[in-house]
Amino acid sequence: MPGSGDGQLPGRTGGEPPVAPVLRAAAAYSWRLLVVGTLVYAVFSVLGRFHEITVAVFLGLVVTAMLRPVADLLARRLPRPLAVAVALIGSIVVVLGILALVGETVAGERASLQREFGDGIERIERWLEQPPFRLNPEALTDVQSRIGRFLSSHRSTVISTALSGAGRLVEVLTTLALALFSSVFFLHSGDRQWHWFCAQLPVSVRDRVSVAGCAAWRTFTGYTRGIVLVAATNAVLVGVALYVLGVPLAVPLALLEFFAAFIPLIGSPIALAVAAVVALAAKGPVIAAVVIALIVVIGQIEGHLLHPIVMSWAVRLHPLVVALSVIAGAVAAGVIGAVVAVPLVSVLWSARQALRATHAKHAEGPAGP
Repeated sequence: MPGSGDGQLPGRTGGEPPVAPVLRAAAAYSWRLLVVGTLVYAVFSVLGRFHEITVAVFLGLVVTAMLRPVADLLARRLPRPLAVAVALIGSIVVVLGILALVGETVAGERASLQREFGDGIERIERWLEQPPFRLNPEALTDVQSRIGRFLSSHRSTVISTALSGAGRLVEVLTTLALALFSSVFFLHSGDRQWHWFCAQLPVSVRDRVSVAGCAAWRTFTGYTRGIVLVAATNAVLVGVALYVLGVPLAVPLALLEFFAAFIPLIGSPIALAVAAVVALAAKGPVIAAVVIALIVVIGQIEGHLLHPIVMSWAVRLHPLVVALSVIAGAVAAGVIGAVVAVPLVSVLWSARQALRATHAKHAEGPAGP
């Protein structure tokens, strides 16, 4: 053909194989995903090496998000340092009061709990010996004796574990002290600290960091207050239901439900499963079945009513994104990672959306005449 004496198509170099557009797009996305994955792994690795400091700062931000409105309200009539002190001391007194109530409840029910759990274990053994399980009574007795022999032979391991737990307790107390120390400064002068940080950045990125930071803080405060409200509602529902059913340890189990609700999707079912085991041991399979039904009902209330309404001011993520975030956080940093994962993803997504909106507004330019 004319114009193609060497037999090649126009616009093609010799010997270069054709690349499909789909493969080209997949390659482009692949290297970007590799870069993002490497960055996320590096961030979690750095945070893992300084996890006590990271957890302390995170807890300080949580305390600030919860107590900032109270401190601002008190600051209208009191000096700012005194308002911060009143807010922090008052919250500490409330938390210690709740813990004291739980301890007093457990101590007051200790004798009856031992009797009820002893009767409950015997009831479960008789239940397992009947159809459809038909377990051998000697097998159950052998399991109890094996547990006793294991504890006796591994007494030194148990003691060393307890001692290491005491060391962990020191780390926890240190982390809580650092979190309280951080929250004091965040509540007192967090705005000034943020403005100072932005002022140290290059002028070219200062505005973008400020916009992203403000959007991230709005999302974090919305998520924190929303999840605390959801957890408190779940705890009240669980506590009232267990009290009505006569299940022992209703108050401690409600407190467990409160803390477990901070892990989306899996926290509440795990806490209610513990409540079902307690109900099975103390009240039998009928009450345990009612508690399992309670798990389903509260899960539906939380998923279809509380989260859509209460969390409407925070970034609403797809359930699949939430599940992947929780699993990835748990794999990377255990329980702390599972708690931090969803607010971290929400904050990053809101910052991206804010920067994207700002970029689109600048791209449009000034309005015409």
